[in-house]
Amino acid sequence: MESILDIKNVSKIYKSGNHSLTVLNDINFSISKGETVAITGPSGSGKTTLLGLCAGLDRASSGSVVLSGVALDSLSEDERAAVRNQYVGFIFQNFQLLPTLTALENVMVPLELRGEKNSKAFALDLLAKVGLADRADHYPVQLSGGEQQRVSLARAFSNKPALLFADEPTGNLDAETSEKIIKLLFDLNKDAGTTLVIVTHDLDLAARTNRIIKIKGGQIIANETPQHA
Repeated sequence: MESILDIKNVSKIYKSGNHSLTVLNDINFSISKGETVAITGPSGSGKTTLLGLCAGLDRASSGSVVLSGVALDSLSEDERAAVRNQYVGFIFQNFQLLPTLTALENVMVPLELRGEKNSKAFALDLLAKVGLADRADHYPVQLSGGEQQRVSLARAFSNKPALLFADEPTGNLDAETSEKIIKLLFDLNKDAGTTLVIVTHDLDLAARTNRIIKIKGGQIIANETPQHA
């Protein structure tokens, strides 16, 4: 399988005065195109920091991150943003919808940033896929948590990302709503053929992926295939 993400000898160290804090220490793994991977570990283990480095939101202190053949380490912040816009989608625990835009407009934002034609029609189709065709004109404040996360799912898939990062996508949802969001996430992902990387505390969610990378104390302690696969 062709690799879409290669993490080699990646460390992240934060310095404050004479003190330094090593959050990630010599991380190595590769993810193939079309794979679904969960990154798990206790709070403070470095999961979200690792996701940020993988997506080019931050720069590693050492090591290399290669996303879809592009080495992120030598790029400027603007260049990394351009790579994200071309290849990456995001789903966040707190949804991160723009409050002054409707559901439809939130989904259209990535499309319009890319200069896509027919962005409204495509965004409406995505909202229909997540069961929100009748809520397109509603603002985030008018939507439930589950509905907001469905909008964020539609937005994440709107730019047809090669790689989708989901950071605790069900963290703010009740069990029943979480189950619906998880099913939608995997169904949309299967239809789109996207590579999916999920940071989660939810072991049931992690078990649905092809592979689980476990982190503790800033280091990988396991890289394994769940029993079902």
